[in-house]
Amino acid sequence: MAEHTYKFNVSMSCGGCSGAINRVLGKLEGVKSYNVDLDSQTAEIVAEDSLSYETVLEKIKKTGKKVNSGEADGKPQEV
Repeated sequence: MAEHTYKFNVSMSCGGCSGAINRVLGKLEGVKSYNVDLDSQTAEIVAEDSLSYETVLEKIKKTGKKVNSGEADGKPQEV
């Protein structure tokens, strides 16, 4: 089965910020693995083919954090 790699640049100022993103990604169906890095302000997600970029973006935005940029499989996407 195919998979996608999504990468987001997210404004995070503390461990609580990255923790909120970790929580939503951990509950999201279709996420195979993820890494939220406070230092580099990034969230990288490996997702099943069925999980769209838009769905992941929406979930991250619901944490109240500003998403500055995003990529799907290495190609820049709208945020």
